[in-house]
Amino acid sequence: MREHGHLSEWNEDRGFGFIAPANGRARLFVHVSAFPRQGGPPSIGEILSYEVGEGRDGRAAAQRVQRPGGAKRAHGSRPSSSPPRRAVPWTGGLVLAAVAVVAMFGLRETTRAGSTAGNAATPLPATRAAPVAPRFSCDGRTECPQMRSCDEARYFLRHCPGVRMDGDRDGVPCEQQWCP
Repeated sequence: MREHGHLSEWNEDRGFGFIAPANGRARLFVHVSAFPRQGGPPSIGEILSYEVGEGRDGRAAAQRVQRPGGAKRAHGSRPSSSPPRRAVPWTGGLVLAAVAVVAMFGLRETTRAGSTAGNAATPLPATRAAPVAPRFSCDGRTECPQMRSCDEARYFLRHCPGVRMDGDRDGVPCEQQWCP
């Protein structure tokens, strides 16, 4: 599954850096070999699309990195013998807009989480639980009547762009139906 984020650190001499995922997870290692050959060297702040895989040391690392509007071919792969397809002019802008929306949503969530992190009344957990694969996925539903549970409504509010489930903006979705 492809994820999005921006390049937060880059060491040109050593050919690696770190991506700050839009979903707020911990930074992710990325090697220059994960980037497509065309497009020039990576630059800090650049918005990227990538897949999470296992690096040489067994830790999570970004793989098959793509840049908005860039080529979809992975680093080191050969072009196919079929003739090139003509791109529709507006697709690059559409992809860039989608990545920007995802990045802004992730920044909003990070900012929201950061504003409560400094609150002395909020206790910090002693240990972190291992990440669990999400039970839900963003599939276009945006309103409370389309949800099936409070957990599902919370997931959509936190992870999916364009939802309309928190009218009073208090962070609790579907208060009239699912999360009283």
